[in-house]
Amino acid sequence: MKDWGYMDVYKSDYITAEWETIARCRKPVIAAVAGYALGGGCEIAMMCDFILAADNAKFGQPEINLGILPGAGGTQRLPRFVGKSKAMEMVLTGRMMDAAEAERSGLVSRVIPAADLLDEAIKTAQKIAELSLPVVMMAKESVNRAFETTLNEGVRFERRLFHSCFGIEDQKEGMAAFVEKRKPAFKNR
Repeated sequence: MKDWGYMDVYKSDYITAEWETIARCRKPVIAAVAGYALGGGCEIAMMCDFILAADNAKFGQPEINLGILPGAGGTQRLPRFVGKSKAMEMVLTGRMMDAAEAERSGLVSRVIPAADLLDEAIKTAQKIAELSLPVVMMAKESVNRAFETTLNEGVRFERRLFHSCFGIEDQKEGMAAFVEKRKPAFKNR
Protein backbone atom coordinates (compact mmCIF):
# COMPACT_ATOMS: atom_id res chain seq x y z
CA MET A 1 0.00 0.00 0.00
CA LYS A 2 2.98 2.30 0.48
CA ASP A 3 2.97 3.55 -3.12
CA TRP A 4 -0.79 3.71 -3.68
CA GLY A 5 -2.52 7.04 -4.18
CA TYR A 6 -6.00 8.29 -3.46
CA MET A 7 -7.37 7.37 -6.88
CA ASP A 8 -5.90 3.85 -6.60
CA VAL A 9 -7.84 3.08 -3.44
CA TYR A 10 -10.93 5.11 -4.33
CA LYS A 11 -11.49 3.68 -7.80
CA SER A 12 -10.89 0.10 -6.68
CA ASP A 13 -13.13 0.64 -3.64
CA TYR A 14 -10.29 -0.86 -1.64
CA ILE A 15 -11.45 -2.89 1.35
CA THR A 16 -15.17 -2.15 0.83
CA ALA A 17 -15.67 -4.34 -2.22
CA GLU A 18 -14.75 -7.67 -0.63
CA TRP A 19 -14.27 -7.33 3.11
CA GLU A 20 -17.84 -6.47 4.12
CA THR A 21 -18.94 -9.84 2.71
CA ILE A 22 -18.00 -11.29 6.10
CA ALA A 23 -20.32 -8.94 7.95
CA ARG A 24 -23.15 -9.55 5.47
CA CYS A 25 -22.98 -13.35 5.69
CA ARG A 26 -26.34 -14.62 6.94
CA LYS A 27 -24.88 -17.74 8.51
CA PRO A 28 -22.88 -17.44 11.74
CA VAL A 29 -19.20 -16.60 11.34
CA ILE A 30 -16.84 -17.34 14.24
CA ALA A 31 -13.41 -15.72 14.51
CA ALA A 32 -10.76 -17.87 16.19
CA VAL A 33 -7.85 -15.55 16.95
CA ALA A 34 -4.41 -16.72 18.04
CA GLY A 35 -1.45 -14.37 18.06
CA TYR A 36 -1.81 -10.89 16.62
CA ALA A 37 -5.03 -9.42 15.20
CA LEU A 38 -3.89 -5.91 14.36
CA GLY A 39 -5.33 -3.39 11.93
CA GLY A 40 -7.23 -5.24 9.23
CA GLY A 41 -6.94 -8.49 11.18
CA CYS A 42 -8.74 -6.95 14.14
CA GLU A 43 -11.32 -5.40 11.82
CA ILE A 44 -11.99 -8.77 10.13
CA ALA A 45 -12.39 -10.43 13.53
CA MET A 46 -14.90 -7.73 14.55
CA MET A 47 -16.93 -8.38 11.37
CA CYS A 48 -17.54 -11.92 12.62
CA ASP A 49 -20.45 -12.77 14.89
CA PHE A 50 -18.22 -13.49 17.86
CA ILE A 51 -14.57 -13.94 18.65
CA LEU A 52 -12.94 -16.85 20.44
CA ALA A 53 -9.42 -15.84 21.48
CA ALA A 54 -6.40 -17.91 22.33
CA ASP A 55 -4.72 -16.91 25.56
CA ASN A 56 -1.84 -15.51 23.46
CA ALA A 57 -4.06 -13.25 21.30
CA LYS A 58 -3.44 -9.51 21.02
CA PHE A 59 -5.82 -7.01 19.42
CA GLY A 60 -5.24 -3.50 18.19
CA GLN A 61 -5.73 -0.77 15.62
CA PRO A 62 -2.16 0.52 15.16
CA GLU A 63 -2.82 2.32 11.85
CA ILE A 64 -2.13 5.70 13.48
CA ASN A 65 1.55 4.69 13.56
CA LEU A 66 1.51 4.43 9.76
CA GLY A 67 -0.05 7.84 9.19
CA ILE A 68 -3.52 6.45 8.45
CA LEU A 69 -6.62 5.48 10.40
CA PRO A 70 -8.55 2.20 10.37
CA GLY A 71 -10.42 1.82 7.09
CA ALA A 72 -12.41 -1.40 7.45
CA GLY A 73 -14.69 -0.38 10.31
CA GLY A 74 -12.21 -0.21 13.20
CA THR A 75 -13.34 3.23 14.31
CA GLN A 76 -16.98 2.13 14.15
CA ARG A 77 -17.01 -1.45 15.42
CA LEU A 78 -14.39 -1.17 18.16
CA PRO A 79 -16.35 1.46 20.18
CA ARG A 80 -19.45 -0.73 19.95
CA PHE A 81 -17.50 -3.59 21.51
CA VAL A 82 -15.33 -1.87 24.11
CA GLY A 83 -16.83 1.60 24.57
CA LYS A 84 -15.69 5.03 23.42
CA SER A 85 -12.88 5.67 25.90
CA LYS A 86 -11.01 2.40 25.38
CA ALA A 87 -11.56 2.49 21.61
CA MET A 88 -10.38 6.09 21.41
CA GLU A 89 -7.23 5.28 23.36
CA MET A 90 -6.45 2.27 21.17
CA VAL A 91 -7.10 4.08 17.88
CA LEU A 92 -5.24 7.26 18.90
CA THR A 93 -2.21 5.54 20.44
CA GLY A 94 -2.03 2.21 18.61
CA ARG A 95 -2.01 0.38 21.96
CA MET A 96 -2.76 -3.35 21.86
CA MET A 97 -4.87 -5.27 24.34
CA ASP A 98 -4.23 -8.86 25.33
CA ALA A 99 -6.85 -11.61 25.32
CA ALA A 100 -7.77 -11.18 28.99
CA GLU A 101 -8.41 -7.45 28.58
CA ALA A 102 -10.30 -8.12 25.33
CA GLU A 103 -12.60 -10.53 27.16
CA ARG A 104 -13.15 -8.13 30.08
CA SER A 105 -13.89 -5.34 27.59
CA GLY A 106 -16.43 -7.35 25.60
CA LEU A 107 -14.37 -7.69 22.42
CA VAL A 108 -14.08 -11.47 22.71
CA SER A 109 -16.62 -13.92 24.07
CA ARG A 110 -14.14 -16.40 25.55
CA VAL A 111 -10.41 -16.94 26.07
CA ILE A 112 -9.21 -20.48 25.42
CA PRO A 113 -5.75 -22.05 25.79
CA ALA A 114 -3.98 -21.64 22.43
CA ALA A 115 -3.56 -25.40 21.96
CA ASP A 116 -7.34 -25.89 22.24
CA LEU A 117 -8.54 -22.89 20.21
CA LEU A 118 -9.23 -24.52 16.86
CA ASP A 119 -10.90 -27.57 18.41
CA GLU A 120 -13.10 -25.34 20.57
CA ALA A 121 -14.04 -23.14 17.59
CA ILE A 122 -14.99 -26.22 15.56
CA LYS A 123 -16.95 -27.67 18.49
CA THR A 124 -18.81 -24.36 18.86
CA ALA A 125 -19.57 -24.25 15.12
CA GLN A 126 -20.81 -27.85 15.24
CA LYS A 127 -23.13 -26.98 18.13
CA ILE A 128 -24.62 -24.14 16.11
CA ALA A 129 -24.84 -26.34 12.98
CA GLU A 130 -27.00 -28.84 14.90
CA LEU A 131 -29.64 -26.18 15.44
CA SER A 132 -32.33 -24.98 13.05
CA LEU A 133 -30.60 -22.96 10.33
CA PRO A 134 -33.52 -20.61 9.65
CA VAL A 135 -33.89 -19.87 13.36
CA VAL A 136 -30.12 -19.37 13.78
CA MET A 137 -30.22 -16.92 10.87
CA MET A 138 -33.18 -15.09 12.41
CA ALA A 139 -31.46 -14.91 15.81
CA LYS A 140 -28.31 -13.50 14.20
CA GLU A 141 -30.33 -10.92 12.29
CA SER A 142 -32.19 -9.93 15.43
CA VAL A 143 -29.05 -9.46 17.55
CA ASN A 144 -27.44 -7.43 14.75
CA ARG A 145 -30.56 -5.24 14.57
CA ALA A 146 -29.89 -4.17 18.18
CA PHE A 147 -26.95 -2.12 16.90
CA GLU A 148 -28.90 -0.52 14.06
CA THR A 149 -32.08 0.75 15.68
CA THR A 150 -33.80 1.87 18.87
CA LEU A 151 -34.66 -0.56 21.66
CA ASN A 152 -38.38 -0.27 20.94
CA GLU A 153 -37.95 -0.97 17.22
CA GLY A 154 -35.47 -3.76 17.96
CA VAL A 155 -37.88 -5.51 20.32
CA ARG A 156 -40.66 -5.16 17.72
CA PHE A 157 -38.36 -6.69 15.08
CA GLU A 158 -37.41 -9.53 17.45
CA ARG A 159 -41.05 -10.19 18.28
CA ARG A 160 -42.02 -10.47 14.61
CA LEU A 161 -39.20 -12.95 14.00
CA PHE A 162 -40.25 -14.84 17.14
CA HIS A 163 -43.83 -14.99 15.85
CA SER A 164 -42.62 -16.23 12.47
CA CYS A 165 -40.82 -19.16 14.16
CA PHE A 166 -44.26 -20.63 14.80
CA GLY A 167 -44.64 -21.13 11.05
CA ILE A 168 -41.44 -23.20 10.85
CA GLU A 169 -41.43 -27.01 11.06
CA ASP A 170 -38.32 -26.88 13.26
CA GLN A 171 -40.31 -25.06 15.96
CA LYS A 172 -42.78 -27.93 16.10
CA GLU A 173 -39.93 -30.46 16.25
CA GLY A 174 -37.94 -28.51 18.84
CA MET A 175 -40.85 -28.08 21.21
CA ALA A 176 -42.02 -31.69 20.74
CA ALA A 177 -38.49 -32.92 21.47
CA PHE A 178 -38.39 -30.81 24.63
CA VAL A 179 -41.70 -32.20 25.90
CA GLU A 180 -40.64 -35.76 24.97
CA LYS A 181 -37.21 -35.27 26.59
CA ARG A 182 -35.22 -36.14 23.45
CA LYS A 183 -32.80 -34.40 21.13
CA PRO A 184 -34.54 -32.55 18.28
CA ALA A 185 -34.00 -33.62 14.66
CA PHE A 186 -34.14 -30.28 12.85
CA LYS A 187 -34.79 -30.27 9.09
CA ASN A 188 -34.02 -26.58 8.50
CA ARG A 189 -37.53 -25.74 7.42
